[in-house]
Amino acid sequence: MKHNILRNAAFAALTALAAAGASAAGNHAGGHGHGHGDAEAAIGRPGVAAKATRTINVDMTDGMRFTPADIKVKQGETVRFVVKNSGQIKHELVLGTEKELKEHYEAMKKNPEMEHADPNMVTLAAGKSGEIVWQFTKAGKVDFACLQPGHYDAGMKGAVTVGKTAAAK
Repeated sequence: MKHNILRNAAFAALTALAAAGASAAGNHAGGHGHGHGDAEAAIGRPGVAAKATRTINVDMTDGMRFTPADIKVKQGETVRFVVKNSGQIKHELVLGTEKELKEHYEAMKKNPEMEHADPNMVTLAAGKSGEIVWQFTKAGKVDFACLQPGHYDAGMKGAVTVGKTAAAK
């Protein structure tokens, strides 16, 4: 009986450790807390494709640049970003606050194979295209960057200037 209790306690401890390890590992779909609370309010929210009022094409290159790197939208506007990786290596476009992007970039440097699954980002292999549909709910600046290791430091970043509109709440 004592043997069974010891074995059951050891099994319970191992199970608890495994569960804690799995939740601590995290990924972009839930490991960082992106897209929640104040950060979401600061950058907007995922848009509904049918409500997109315009499409903006963004090109990413191995020169570590976005074209265009400066984008202007109106508060309340829903935009479809069609993002193309014209380079030979993996790139991504991630919308966020400057603070959030820097934190995320540090995490990416430590875990370069992290998977992305949030609506404010698209990761693309060489030659591929993807899209982000985003509604800009607050006037101000929304930053974007490529958070692949080395890319942000090389200057692969840009900004969306969100202009105030009289109709916006």
